[in-house]
Amino acid sequence: MWISGAADNLIDAAQRPFDPALPVGVAVSGGGDSMALLHLLSRSNLHLHAVTVDHGLRDAARDEAAMVARFCAAHDIPHDTLHWQGRDASGNLMDQARRARYGLMSDWARELGIGQIALAHHGDDVAETFVMRLARRAGVDGLAAMTPDFVWGDVRFCRPLLGQSRADLHSYLHRQNLPYVDDPTNSDPAHERARVRGALANLADHGLSVDILRNAAQNLAEARTALRFSAHHFARGTVTQQDGDLLIDAVGFSALPREIRRRIATAAQCWLNGADYARRRAKQDTFLEAIRTGRQTTLAGCLMLARGETRRITREYAAVQHLKTATDALWDGRWVLRGPHAHDLHIAPLGPLGLPRCDTWRDRPLPRASLLASPAIWRGSALVAAPLAGFGDEWSACLAKPRDDFAGFLLSH
Repeated sequence: MWISGAADNLIDAAQRPFDPALPVGVAVSGGGDSMALLHLLSRSNLHLHAVTVDHGLRDAARDEAAMVARFCAAHDIPHDTLHWQGRDASGNLMDQARRARYGLMSDWARELGIGQIALAHHGDDVAETFVMRLARRAGVDGLAAMTPDFVWGDVRFCRPLLGQSRADLHSYLHRQNLPYVDDPTNSDPAHERARVRGALANLADHGLSVDILRNAAQNLAEARTALRFSAHHFARGTVTQQDGDLLIDAVGFSALPREIRRRIATAAQCWLNGADYARRRAKQDTFLEAIRTGRQTTLAGCLMLARGETRRITREYAAVQHLKTATDALWDGRWVLRGPHAHDLHIAPLGPLGLPRCDTWRDRPLPRASLLASPAIWRGSALVAAPLAGFGDEWSACLAKPRDDFAGFLLSH
């Protein structure tokens, strides 16, 4: 039986992570979970602004966004619909959609001065994800529960309902007589999550309830945190930074537990290439073996070089050779260039054409391979400056946060 205390508990859980002095964005698809979250937050004293992303993947999405807009208008909640355009027909469409969704929402939030956005993920989502990743033989990080919050594009995304169940949220929906749409993909067996959702009922009959699976994922999240702190600690003694490269003491590194070595190596790749996730474990095993033996190798746009007992992980020139941005933009996701900006200048890698123009590059600490992939200032085909190669006194290059501190970066990877 639904009692008022249950609703009060949901309202408290929904609003607890947010600063009432600041505006709060709410991601609302029109589905039951997000409509419940929107209504729960509307019963607090928070200043809300709702947003819906239409990915353009289903014809019904336009009507669903319109339903959310009508609900928000009736409740005096500002609402915007964002549209995804320019998607790539190749690759993982769902991953593209996820990245586009968070990118669109973070851009929207920054324009409105909103620093926090609420997401409607709940405990059942945690359990379903756990089972899906277990089937893929995921490790600790893959099986660990999704984090209560994360930052994307300088905007904090919060998941206040991870401790709540889908059943409680939908009971609240029906008690409050709230409108919502039921996405047909939620019950379409062609989709993995829908199949897992159906299988969870059978697992519960064998003692593996949603709550138990969620608790297992939460326990692994604590283990993930402990491993991150361990990797952070050991990296300070075995890894040093040098002008955007990472230098690994092979002797000290080899003495670390394999899981800590793997974490440091995969984080090094993400630190250099800007990826959210590292390549599959089999490729990481090959990369770790190359670090041990000192055999030069490449992976995910990163190059590993060996000299004596030092292993250098740097950016691979082939991964950035066509990368070109304005001088006041972030280059390769991590470099900030400072100097006399002008509209006819651009940043591109120094490359094999630019390096010979830097007379003193051999006196610099970086080897040739690193300098080839380093940022340089160009005016057309004329080299203006290459800070890491010692060419051009008016320009400097530095790493943007959080790429400026590898050991700190390890705490989130």
